[in-house]
Amino acid sequence: MNNIKKYMLTGVMMFSLFACQDQLDIKNPNAPTIPSASSETGILSLGLGAVYANGFRDLKFYDGVNGRFWAGAIGFHELMGDVVGVEAANIYANQLCYPDNVILDNGSQVPNTNVPNTQKGLIRAYNVNASAASNPLFYEWAYMYSLNNACNSVLEIVETIPFIGDAATKKNTIKAWAYFWKGFAYSRIGSTYYAGLINDKPGALNNKFVSKEDIIKESNNNFDKAATILGTLTNSVDYKATLGKLIPDYCQKGKGGILAPDMWVRNINTLKARNILVNTTTKDMTATQWKSIADLAANGIKSSDMIFTGRSNNAGDNDFISGQGGSVIAKTISPNPGGGGYKLSERLIQEYKTGDKRLDNNFKIGTTWTGDASRGNSFNTRYTIIDGGAGMAGVVVYGTQKEGLYELALGGNYEENELMKAEAAINTSDIEGGLKIIDAIRTYQGAGLVAVAGTSLKLDNAKEEFRRERRVTCAWRGLSFYDARRWGVIENGRKGAVIIDRAGKTNTNATIQYNFLDYWDVPDNELAYNKPDASSAPVVNPKK
Repeated sequence: MNNIKKYMLTGVMMFSLFACQDQLDIKNPNAPTIPSASSETGILSLGLGAVYANGFRDLKFYDGVNGRFWAGAIGFHELMGDVVGVEAANIYANQLCYPDNVILDNGSQVPNTNVPNTQKGLIRAYNVNASAASNPLFYEWAYMYSLNNACNSVLEIVETIPFIGDAATKKNTIKAWAYFWKGFAYSRIGSTYYAGLINDKPGALNNKFVSKEDIIKESNNNFDKAATILGTLTNSVDYKATLGKLIPDYCQKGKGGILAPDMWVRNINTLKARNILVNTTTKDMTATQWKSIADLAANGIKSSDMIFTGRSNNAGDNDFISGQGGSVIAKTISPNPGGGGYKLSERLIQEYKTGDKRLDNNFKIGTTWTGDASRGNSFNTRYTIIDGGAGMAGVVVYGTQKEGLYELALGGNYEENELMKAEAAINTSDIEGGLKIIDAIRTYQGAGLVAVAGTSLKLDNAKEEFRRERRVTCAWRGLSFYDARRWGVIENGRKGAVIIDRAGKTNTNATIQYNFLDYWDVPDNELAYNKPDASSAPVVNPKK
């Protein structure tokens, strides 16, 4: 196993987020011989804690400003994807999303003057073990390997458990659960870092690093193992009872719930399509890859399917998604622009078309906020998020800080799946088919926009229509940076951008030169204790 075990939970009994605290009343999930997991009840608690405790809540290091996995590690993606900005310097978050240069409407340039004055320089300077909790590269790696290792323990222990009733169904449901979340963990690692480790045994040492491509293959391998098992199961009483114990009770509402086996397989297909899409630049995508994405998405999440969700719960520190600060949206909501920990990006707002009801229902304009000029100007903003929406009937509400009301898709969702179908269609000569899907998603979310299908849009215009829709529909869930990377935005920059300069003036035709690193180096928090062997793939991205 990788040395990130140093940062895992010392015991899931520390983790008491749920209304039913005894759901996680087990001992250390990283010790595969623990007696508390030697019964049916114990292994179910272990399986639940492996995901929601080890995967999403606690590590050795924690920063309250950035938050846990869904607010902090995922927040880094939304920062670099220019959905939100941040002034706070905790874990160098403000520098991690600080573009190299901004060119204002009048041609004047505002370069990054922080030291080091590029994001790449920042990563190389502070990706050292001595930085400890201040290393921004540490968090996603640690969370996902903690999740992977805990699932390894589940898979090892489940083979020893005596089950009551349909033992085969119960055992296989738990195994599908563990393989699915291992696939999720490897997907996040392979889509973020330049290299990674494949670990299948709890407690086993491994210092053979493999390429990000091999990590994505391992993600798909685990998704396939889960899908194969699910193909043997029916939506029986024992299946539903078992899965119902693996998902927190309060997450079993709205779109969240007990997925039937076929629904679960469709969730897997959506994530496998995502693995291809977000790890291939659009300019390098082949016809074969577009077809694979289209085929997987055609058998992906339906509008009527349940998905794996997280739901906001108690306001205290014991939640994996707290109402006040457990998500990127929660940390952005504020009565006034700039009041939240995250600041709403002007570039996200400019993606909305005139008349889009989603804009009016979720955002409001206020007094222009400008932050500390020494920390940049790309986070300055005139907008904020309306807590719980403005009340427009039939229009999607993005977020709220009210406990129990915010629902976050942890894996894929219907809209993401449909937009992958649309993107594949547009890029394989079916422009009209792709535009019809875009129109359908806008209708589904209550946007109230005039249809774009049937308007004879050319390819470039259709791609722009899609880009804007993908940006607004797939925000907040850790996909925004992936899109900026594959579309070439982090390399080529963005023109025609809205920027509020340091004087508070609105620029409408600015240029942002991001120049962000596409895949992160392996965290030195790992390498300091786990030196790569001679056969390992490179652990540092060669881009300078």
